[in-house]
Amino acid sequence: MNTYVVTYGYAADPIELNQVRPTHREWLAALLTEGTLLASGPMVDRPSALLIFKAESIEELNALLDSDPFELAGMIGERTIEAWDPVLGPFN
Repeated sequence: MNTYVVTYGYAADPIELNQVRPTHREWLAALLTEGTLLASGPMVDRPSALLIFKAESIEELNALLDSDPFELAGMIGERTIEAWDPVLGPFN
């Protein structure tokens, strides 16, 4: 398994995001329970989020992220996925 850092840049305003956020968080909670998601949360000073995942490949993770309720609702304007090598800390 590889570790990946995902960033979302939102293309929706906070009111629209809040309408879908409960479903999005339920989706994330299921991934956390199964061990695919390691951590996630919104950035404080800009309309974006950081998520850390375990996956076999970027392609597998990309396909999974396509099922995010925020993605399905068209609320993610930019998504980046980068392989990450956590040397120290809880994610190594």
